[in-house]
Parts: sequence; C-alpha cells; structure tokens
Amino acid sequence: MNICVLIPSYNEAKTIGSLVKEIKTRGFDVVVVDDGSIDQTAKVAEQAGAYLLRHEKNKGKGASLKNGFHYVLKRNYDAVITMDGDGQHSPEDISKFIKALNDSDVDMVVGNRMAASKGMPVIRWLTNHFTSFLISTICCRSMPDSQCGFRLIKRDLLKELDLNSANYEIESETLIAAHHKGFKIKFIPAQTIYTKQTSGINPIVDTIRFFKFIFRVYCPFLFKKK
Repeated sequence: MNICVLIPSYNEAKTIGSLVKEIKTRGFDVVVVDDGSIDQTAKVAEQAGAYLLRHEKNKGKGASLKNGFHYVLKRNYDAVITMDGDGQHSPEDISKFIKALNDSDVDMVVGNRMAASKGMPVIRWLTNHFTSFLISTICCRSMPDSQCGFRLIKRDLLKELDLNSANYEIESETLIAAHHKGFKIKFIPAQTIYTKQTSGINPIVDTIRFFKFIFRVYCPFLFKKK
C-alpha cells in the first residue's frame, strides 16, 4: 500500500526537521503544509526532504489538511497518515496504525490518547473528554478521542469527504462525515509526547468555533444566507 504522511504545520521550525527525517527513514513520503509560518518551518521541512505546500497567510489547520488531502488524491496515494508538526506524535506509532488497518476491515484508524493521558494539560484533558462525549452522542457510537490529529485515512474515504472547516473543528467534522457515510472507524492507543511546546489551540476561540460547527451541522437554518 502506497502511503504518505501529511503534516500541517505552523511555526514548527524547532521540531519539523527531525520529525520529517525520522518518518522518511521509515520509507514514507512526507508532505508538509506550511500554514503561513513566520519562522523557518518551510525551509527546514524542505531541507529535511519533505514535499512542501505553502500558504502565504495563516489559514488554519483545517485549510491545511484540505490542501494536503487534495494533493494526496492527485498523486494517487492509497492512504494518508496525518500527524502534528510539534513533535507530540511519535513516528514509532505509525506501524501500529498500518497494522490496525491491515488487521481490520476499516477505512480510518484514529489515535486514542485518553487511555494513557498522563502529562496532558488539564484544560486539554477536559476539552477532549467533553468534545469526544458530544461527538460520540451525535454518532451514537464511542469516539474516545475525537480531537486526536494522528490518523490513517484510506483513499476511498478521502474521496467522499466534503469538508468545510478551516480550523481545529475539522477533526470532529471528519469523524462525523465518515460515520454518517457508513465508513468504518477504529481507535487504537497512541502515545502523545508533551514537552514545553505551546499549543496552537485557543481554548476560548476554538471552543466557540467547535460549537458553531455543531450548530451548523444540526441547525443549518441558522446559517442560511439570506
């Protein structure tokens, strides 16, 4: 199976180089979407061997993923693995995602950090539990970590996704869309490496965006253009 790794990145010059190099030693093509970074993310990623897609201005994680997905489909990859560029996801776990895909009849494999969430900031832990509960309720099935960006998605599913979110709510939108279209989703344990990196998530702004997304999905009449 021809798989590439897609990394949406914003100001990740300190971590992106070593991450790209480690992934490439495992035999995968790496695509980095530099989302208008003001540091050397783009230069470091290219020097490390990644194929670079670049936004001149910051557009958000959702916009970066959609751009990357378009590239993956255009290049006819069989599947894509998405990872964060800040070093929180371990390349060692990539083999676990591929094994889960090969061992099961599934279309998407999602990392679950909540079973071993030691070290996760309290506000992140609370937010993840709440949003995962809400997405689980919407889909009428367990979604133990709806916000984890470490995922493997098969091409057939990518082709069916019509995503609208531009920011972090894209994680929820992808799960809901895949579930409602009848694709099979599996969660597997995934480690998350917490150091001193600063999260790009704004607890207030992104929570508001999340609820706007939920209302847009379930109360579309509120967002109809007059």
